[in-house]
Amino acid sequence: MSDAARHEALIDALGAELTPVRRLLPPWRRALGWLLVVSAIAAVLLMRYGCSTMLHRWDAAPDLGVAACGGVITAITAALASFVLAVPGRSLKWAWLPVPSALLWIGASGMGCLRAHIPGMPVMDLRGANDCLIFIISFSIPLSGLMIWLIRRACPLRPVLTAVLVGLASAAASASLLEICHNFDATASDLMMHAVAVAIVVGANAAMGGRLLLKGFSQR
Repeated sequence: MSDAARHEALIDALGAELTPVRRLLPPWRRALGWLLVVSAIAAVLLMRYGCSTMLHRWDAAPDLGVAACGGVITAITAALASFVLAVPGRSLKWAWLPVPSALLWIGASGMGCLRAHIPGMPVMDLRGANDCLIFIISFSIPLSGLMIWLIRRACPLRPVLTAVLVGLASAAASASLLEICHNFDATASDLMMHAVAVAIVVGANAAMGGRLLLKGFSQR
């Protein structure tokens, strides 16, 4: 048998043992699927709490509406960036995609400490601020887990950075969901608890999510 024939036989033998791999959907479609889950949760909360209180807060204090929009855009852009960066060969510049909206979210949220109190809106005490912390973390856990599960098959080459974006997307989405049932004016303690919750979610994802994504990559 000639060398060419042996090579062909070897290729055929190796190819016969390969297991077909289901092709991943494009990053934007997987991000859209995750965002649809967030939208479904939002719909349930809206049916439960309505939107009158939320709209009243935004009408009385437009900075709260701007901050909410910044949070929603941050969730969308961070989710898209995480799915894109999970694909090998994609530019690192995608990590900057959620930065402008995150700055808008943070800046507009901080304005709540500089303006007058909203008439007729209760001021949040420490117990209420703790409830916000628990809400954001509780919703971020399943949202982060779902995104990590969706991303692992892509074998990200930058698992920690990808996990940070996962945490940012989940925290921003959870904070946006909180707007639906949040009937308090923004105070320093409230904003501090929001910041702590986001930091915990992002940090936990960087530590645990990064390891899970790296483990998924090493098993390939």
